Amino acid sequence: MSRILFIADLHLCQEEPAITAGFLHFLSNQALTCSELYILGDLFEAWIGDDDPAPLHQQIAQAIAALPIPVYFIHGNRDFLVGERFAQQAGMQRLPEEVVLERFGQRLVIMHGDTLCTDDVGYLAFRKKVHTPWIQWLFLRLPLVLRLRIARKMRQNSQQANQHKAMAIMDVNQQAVIEVLQRHQATLLVHGHTHQPAIHPVPEISSSAQRAVLGAWHHEGWMIEWSEQGLALSHFPW
Repeated sequence: MSRILFIADLHLCQEEPAITAGFLHFLSNQALTCSELYILGDLFEAWIGDDDPAPLHQQIAQAIAALPIPVYFIHGNRDFLVGERFAQQAGMQRLPEEVVLERFGQRLVIMHGDTLCTDDVGYLAFRKKVHTPWIQWLFLRLPLVLRLRIARKMRQNSQQANQHKAMAIMDVNQQAVIEVLQRHQATLLVHGHTHQPAIHPVPEISSSAQRAVLGAWHHEGWMIEWSEQGLALSHFPW
């Protein structure tokens, strides 16, 4: 039976070896029983370029490449600079920001989810800036040490800014959800980013429409399974 898995928001980093161990366990267990694996962004806590020689990156690339199934990746807001070089090393295919999958007689949209947070105007302005091609081009040509310093500073600024924002502002906007589903003529949406795992009905689209949100891997693993039975959200210990 065809079984598709979605994960997101692992935020892998050298400072959190337990999460890395949990992901490696997932790859050698749950992932082996699915037909396709989609990683919907923020696989890494930060990404300063494919030329970063961090051992963690090589370890993860080798583990993903060892899977006997197709693996797909959508950039998150933390690892939007993951390039083709790393994707090839990991044997995974990079996808656009929004992708429609047609399986089991349904249309499902997958995305990281940050672009759905339209009430967070400050974040969207920042996102637009760092996604500017010439800014990325310049950043990736800076020395690695300087890139790392900039990334740490940006992370600190982000954490400080989020402390003063209401949770509702950092969550998705329902109208943005409706527009995405209508634009793609789909009834299902799967995303991460908000770290608020749940499956929500979207009655504005149809009685069967759903928005499924992945959880972050801070204390346990999260995945969404899509099969003929529909969408199922689950969590599991590392």
